[in-house]
Amino acid sequence: MKFNTKTIHGGQIKEKGYGAVMPPIYQTSTYSQTKPGEHLGYEYSRTHNPTRSALERSLASIENGKYGMAFSSGLSAIDAILKLFEPGDEIISTNDLYGGSYRLFDKVFKKFGLKFIFSDLQNIDSVSKLITVKTKMIWVETPTNPMMNLIDINAISNLCKDNEILLAVDNTFATPYLQKPLDLGADIVMHSATKYLAGHSDVILGALVVKDDKLAEKLYFLQNSSGAICGPMDSFLTLRGIKTLHVRMERHCFNAQKIIKFLSNHQKIDKLYWPGISTHPNHELAKKQMSGFGGMISFTTKNGDFKSVQEITSKLKIFTLAESLGGVESLANHPASMTHASIPIELREKTGVVDSLIRLSVGIEDHEDLINDLDQAIN
Repeated sequence: MKFNTKTIHGGQIKEKGYGAVMPPIYQTSTYSQTKPGEHLGYEYSRTHNPTRSALERSLASIENGKYGMAFSSGLSAIDAILKLFEPGDEIISTNDLYGGSYRLFDKVFKKFGLKFIFSDLQNIDSVSKLITVKTKMIWVETPTNPMMNLIDINAISNLCKDNEILLAVDNTFATPYLQKPLDLGADIVMHSATKYLAGHSDVILGALVVKDDKLAEKLYFLQNSSGAICGPMDSFLTLRGIKTLHVRMERHCFNAQKIIKFLSNHQKIDKLYWPGISTHPNHELAKKQMSGFGGMISFTTKNGDFKSVQEITSKLKIFTLAESLGGVESLANHPASMTHASIPIELREKTGVVDSLIRLSVGIEDHEDLINDLDQAIN
């Protein structure tokens, strides 16, 4: 089954009761049993829910995995991964990553004895030098948020296999439409499904996909034991969003390319960050690892100060100044004061998250309207 068909039919089972085309919303907490311990496959909705199961099968299908797990948020999905480890274990992570991930690593799990090493994972030789007998996992974002750096998943995977450690990849920015980490050797794929997978800015939801039976068993145990599951309505909405993922991503990528062309010729723009630009340091890797360059763009202005950013973002009319990304509507974000504010200033500026940086989540509106909006705001 091809990807565009998988988004609609992948992992789905025909509803037997009334022939519903869409999986029903099973808004129930519990299920009747004929005898103690005898039921029809479902006993309590924290453990399993038919609507959530339909979503989880879809997630596994589109990522070419075997098992999907849906959580109440992207961070709760990461939380489950980190609970695989014990005090003293070490995790190597991208140094340029989402602020919420950094906060969870550094402010929550660090005090429970996990050690996190933040490094530039673009240099494979330097990564290999960080691995010790205590290293249990490498955490990768690619493209990174918000600097759009790419990390070679296959190369990192080979390094992990040589050292018998796990590789987890945050695939939120690329989505399985553009990039399939499991096919490149990753053990775990994570999504903030709030973003592109759901696609309509109306859901908070996280997802994990794996192939390995034992790893899946451990993660399902943590999902059930910790209880950070998503409800049936959010499962339904995300499953609905996935059905149009392929057509939305086509438009996101198309519009981003048009906007990049406009920004690259604008006299007030300084630096552009998008892997589709030929001068991007990871452009060749992007062509090899991804089937497109995505709808996320970051840029700085030549004025280079926070005041100019405030002026530009406050004048936008079609782009909305807001956190999050990946919805059908275009959003503008100021990472330093919004999504990445939890990262200490010296660390975020070292990776390029400066006050003059603006991140765009390019929606699926008409590209000419988006360009005109940016033009009037920048000028």
